Formats: sequence, structure tokens, C-alpha cells
Amino acid sequence: MKEGEKEKGKQKDEIIKCSFCGKTIEDGIRVIKGKDANICEDCVKVCNYIIETEKKAVTPTKVIKRLLKPVEIKKILDQYIIGQELPKKILSVAVYNHYKRLIANEIGFSGDVEIEKSNIMMIGPTGSGKTYMARILAKILDVPFAIADATTLTEAGYVGDDVENVLLRLILNAGDGNITQEAIEKAQMGIVYIDEIDKISRKSESPSITRDVSGEGVQQALLKLMEGTIASVPPQGGRKHPNQQVIYVDTTNILFIVGGAFVGLEDIIRKRLGKNKIGFVGEGKSKEFENENILKYVTPEDLIKYGMIPEFIGRTPVIAVFDELTEEEMKRILTEPKNALVKQYQKLFDYEGVDLIFEDEAIDEIVKLAKERKTGARGLRAILEDVMLNIMFELPSMEGVKSCIITRDTVRKTGHPIFTYTSETEKKAKKRTA
Repeated sequence: MKEGEKEKGKQKDEIIKCSFCGKTIEDGIRVIKGKDANICEDCVKVCNYIIETEKKAVTPTKVIKRLLKPVEIKKILDQYIIGQELPKKILSVAVYNHYKRLIANEIGFSGDVEIEKSNIMMIGPTGSGKTYMARILAKILDVPFAIADATTLTEAGYVGDDVENVLLRLILNAGDGNITQEAIEKAQMGIVYIDEIDKISRKSESPSITRDVSGEGVQQALLKLMEGTIASVPPQGGRKHPNQQVIYVDTTNILFIVGGAFVGLEDIIRKRLGKNKIGFVGEGKSKEFENENILKYVTPEDLIKYGMIPEFIGRTPVIAVFDELTEEEMKRILTEPKNALVKQYQKLFDYEGVDLIFEDEAIDEIVKLAKERKTGARGLRAILEDVMLNIMFELPSMEGVKSCIITRDTVRKTGHPIFTYTSETEKKAKKRTA
């Protein structure tokens, strides 16, 4: 081979090519040579863009700073909620599994197996702690959380809120009141609690000729939302209009918790359990059911008979049944939790420099009144507000009060609370009487 041909061959070998896009310096672009690979300046820019985008992307591991284990979640719930051991366990496991699923999908741990979410239905009498448990979950979990009321929802196109407005609250909570792309991405990994879900049951078992816009219509509208869809959310709230600009939200990774009292469901369950029971056996069995929470025997068929459509029941596979609170549990609710009602009033009196003391008999009387009203734990505050009204009205104007003791007669309104005074105030009072 001639010398000129050898030099041309060397020049061809020296042309550096980008290992990623195949461009060379002949394309008028700078190529950086590495040990085993080369990269051009265009590919460097693309790499930088990908890295920066990934840094800004909202991922489950960024939203969930630390995934609390079920035992840890229940321990925190125990500090605020008395009783309801089984519902607390069910919710702790469901929330943990939901976020474990999101993290597993992010890191590619789930592989070919697609783990589906399990929405939750909470059933229990009024005042048993369903909504309160949802609020405490929102408090302990550092994730976007929204609480909505099913009674305001109607089928799209009718007066009332569209079901998508529930998601708007979630976005606003995620963005501290602002609608941003980051808030939308965070909201897509949040939790939605819909209260009073029993109020959207069908008005009759048989399909109606007319539209049931606030009953079955709402259940139908919630189906795709709960299963997972790209929902169009109006940014200003209210009803959607054809030309209105909307926000698109993927609900695939949003956990839905629904709750309701389901008044009358007990009768449906008793009727089913009482079938084919005759004579003394049937009578004894019915008495046995009267002494326990009949709701724990609930089946999907009972809920369908109540007025929930089968598709809706299928999208809430986890059912947590709440017990009616006992007198002992209501006493503990008044005094034990972190933010117990008695502790709240004691804090208010501390501000005035007064010790507030509730006698045991007074606590018993408050619980007795709440039981008579059949309002559960919710009724405790109403009774206390009524009992404490005149005391809180007079106290700031009273001088030298050291302590205030609430007795049974105070609760019954047949007597006044017992006040103790500082020694100086007592001396002044004696001088005035002398």
C-alpha cells in the first residue's frame, strides 16, 4: 500500500462518532471522546434536561417522606380514638398497602404483577368515629387529603356539585390553596374521604322510570373515578361547561374511602339472618343478635338491597364496620385522648388561671345524657357546651377564682358549680360581709 493511501485510512479512523446519536464532527458538532464511548454536545443537553425533569417530577417517594407501618399508624390512631380496634387495623393496613403499592410501582418492584388498589367502605352508627378517624388519618399522614360530603353531589348537568369537584378540593389541599402542576401530581397520590355515602343509595330496589340524579346517578358517576380514569376537573368549581378550561387528573392512584351510617341496614341483615329460623331456635338467635353489633354480618347483597349498585360495591372491597360506643368508651373519650373534650375545656380555663375539675359523677351524667339522645360521641360536645355556657360567660368577670368543680347537679342544672377562691379574695369577701 502506498504512503498516501495509509494517511487517508488514518484520517478516516480518527473521525469521532457520538455513541448515542451517531453524529460526527463532520456534522459541525462537538463530540467529546471517552474511554469506551463518545458523546456529542446535543446529547449532553438532552441528558441534562432528563436529569432536571426527573428532579422536579413528583414521585411517591417524594410525597411520602416515610411510610409508616400498620402498627405505627394504629398506635397514633389509638392516641386520638377510643375503641374501634378492628376498623383501626383495617384502615392502617389499607393505607399502608396503598402507598407500598405506589412505591413498588415507582421502583419497578412489582414487575409483571399489577397490584390494584382497594378502596374502603366504613359502616357504623352516627357518632361512632368514622369521619373523625378520616380526619386523624389526614393529620398523621403527610399526604394530600380531602373530605367531601356525598349529599351535595348530583349527576352531571344538574343543580349541585359534580363528582369531579371532590378532586378539586384534593388539588387545592395539595397546593396550599393554589392550582399548580406540582399540586396536581401530588393530588394524584392522595386520599379522598366521601362522607354520608348511604345518602346516595337508590330510592327503590327496582330501576326507576325517572332519573335518580342524587342517588344512583351519583353512584354511576363515581364508578370510573374510584376505579381509575382521567377526570376533567373544572378549576373554578361548579358545573362543567362545554367551553370551560379543565384540569386533567389521573385517579388511578387516589385512594377512596367512603363512609355512612346506613340507617335501616340492620333490619335487612336481621331479615336475612332470620330466614329459615323457626320456633325457639329462631327466637333465641334473634335475641342473641340484639345484644351485638348486627352490622358486622353485612354482606355485599345486603348493601345492594339497601340501594347501593353492584358495581359500586365491587369498587369498595374493604369494609370496616364500626361498633356503637359503650358508656365506658364514651367516658374514656371525654378524658383520655390527646384532644379529649375535658382537656380542651381545662385548657380554656387555664387561660383564665382557673383549674377546671369534673367529678366522676358529672362525667357519668354527661355520658347518660348522650346515650339518651342517641348521638354517640358527637353529642358529648353539645352537652358540654350547654353545661359550660353560663360558667364561661361569668368566669372572666369573676375575681380570684382558684378552681371550678363541675358536679352531677351542675350537669343536671339543679345546682351550681363549686368555686374555690384565693386566700386574699376570701379575706376581702369576709370584710365586705362584716
